[in-house]
Amino acid sequence: MITIVYQGDAKPDVGTIEFNLVNYINRVGWATYADEVLLWDSETGKISDFNTRFSFEINTQGVPLYGHGLCFFLAPVGSLIPPNSAGGFLGLFNTTTSDSPSNQIVSIEFDSFHNPEWDPHGIDGHVGINNNSIASAVYTQWNASSHSEDTANVLVTYNSTTKDLSVSWSYLTTNSPRENSSLSMRIDLMKVLPERVMVGFSAATGMYVERHVLKSWEFHSNLEEPATNGKNTRRIKILVASAVPVSVLIAGTVISCIMWFLWKKRQTKIGETKNLASINDDELERGAGPRRFSFKDLESATNNFSEGRKLGEGGFGAVYRGYLIDLDIEIAVKRISRGSKQGKKEYATEVKVISQSRHRNLVQLIGWCHDKRELLLVYEFMPNGSLDSHLFGRRIPLTWPVRYKISLGLASAIFYLHEECEQCVVHRDIKSNNVMLDSSFNAKLGDFGLARLMSHELGPKTTGLAGTIGYLAPEYISTGRASKESDVYSFGVVLLEIATGRMSADPREATETGLVEQVWDLYGEGKLLSVVDEKLNQDFDVKQAECVMIAGLWCANPDNQSRPSIRQAIQVLNFEIAPPDLPKNMPLPVFHALPVSFISKQLGINNSSTTDGSEI
Repeated sequence: MITIVYQGDAKPDVGTIEFNLVNYINRVGWATYADEVLLWDSETGKISDFNTRFSFEINTQGVPLYGHGLCFFLAPVGSLIPPNSAGGFLGLFNTTTSDSPSNQIVSIEFDSFHNPEWDPHGIDGHVGINNNSIASAVYTQWNASSHSEDTANVLVTYNSTTKDLSVSWSYLTTNSPRENSSLSMRIDLMKVLPERVMVGFSAATGMYVERHVLKSWEFHSNLEEPATNGKNTRRIKILVASAVPVSVLIAGTVISCIMWFLWKKRQTKIGETKNLASINDDELERGAGPRRFSFKDLESATNNFSEGRKLGEGGFGAVYRGYLIDLDIEIAVKRISRGSKQGKKEYATEVKVISQSRHRNLVQLIGWCHDKRELLLVYEFMPNGSLDSHLFGRRIPLTWPVRYKISLGLASAIFYLHEECEQCVVHRDIKSNNVMLDSSFNAKLGDFGLARLMSHELGPKTTGLAGTIGYLAPEYISTGRASKESDVYSFGVVLLEIATGRMSADPREATETGLVEQVWDLYGEGKLLSVVDEKLNQDFDVKQAECVMIAGLWCANPDNQSRPSIRQAIQVLNFEIAPPDLPKNMPLPVFHALPVSFISKQLGINNSSTTDGSEI
């Protein structure tokens, strides 16, 4: 069993670690891994690559003055809390040792209180990387109260080849595009730290207080441990994910055993197994880039698909956050539920379509897995979640420059699919929930399970109706024929959502009119700017906002013959051509309807949904 050692005020508390008695000043708590970690080998001269992932919460309790912070650190084995190290020393130093080269301590600090003696000038709080000193060698501004009671997810990595030590972080609901969320510095840890180190966390209060809670922690190292017989070596992987009571571990083991038994029992269902086996691996692997993973790989990467790693859940299944040690990247794993409508066909379609598509505004598919009767897709992790979670959820509202950038990025992705791929890709499910945001709030279109490949020369073809209510073009609903034009319609709806902050079809509103009709009515009345998202507080570029909404209406014109191509829409958004003069009244759709019997057989639509989690 993995053991955590507690010093000072730190103690386990129902699956977390509490560091401080929050009502007391000048307190320190340490939580460290009990075993020493081999950082470098004096005989071979090799130094370890390592990464650690942890999540924590700081509660500033709504008061204007609070402190002092929490840090992850590496220190000599056997280190103890120094005397008089509370407050700004963060439990690691004191007045005697604060700048001594003999410290042999490297730390990454989330410092919530400004100490003028050593903290960066002009900022209240910061995240910093510290080398044998309480003063940060590199730092960026950070404000604890802006993220009070929100969970921070942190990744720290060290590359022994480049000597780069880096840290990145994101929050569940309070990420802001105005904040930097990563740091790195070059440091040769072999020259700074002893061969074997202890790893852990320290948190401190001073004259002001705050609450520090560690919610999860993993640590991985890849250096081979010398064997006692001198002949063999073994590869170690230290996993410290057990800052939890033993009872929770036992319960997890029991649940795992039950799941294993049920899995074995279901193996008798030969038909389903054959269906999964019928997916052609050679065909899937023709696309450059993505690869096949084993179920074991992804189980390990997601900590056995633990609830703490779950980013979101929908009708298709659930999405989990993970980390691939060999690739040194964070991932999002979509685990498709067996009863999901997004079954084998959609799974294979997504792999084939997106593996052949490479663009900066498309979510990157890293790999897939169909093993043990499971269907899983592996994507790059998007720390800022989905667009809809910012527009309609509880995340920090997007600024206008970010919204405008997202509009252009999404348009670029669709142009690539429609015009630049070898075969035209019709997405069929463009919506704000499928637009993901990376760490810099760049838009990335994802979820290609409903996509179809078409010839550039041929027109639309009957595919069967699929997609999400509120984003479906009228002629697509009527005929079941997906086309570039139906994708452009969906794009237009998303543009209107970006500008207005309103859902395409909001179940909470009593009105029967959709977003397109509402905005078109205001356009006809000359009141278009009155519908711009109130959360912007009038802080937006009037010309750009008007352009985005007119382009949105043009794209979402019910008459598909009057819609622009995605190229024309981009030209308008970039002010390369003038926006069109649209009719004051919304046009009626013009198409040849198919029999109702066709629609009832082909219907495969979803209700629009919103999630606050980073999905892929």
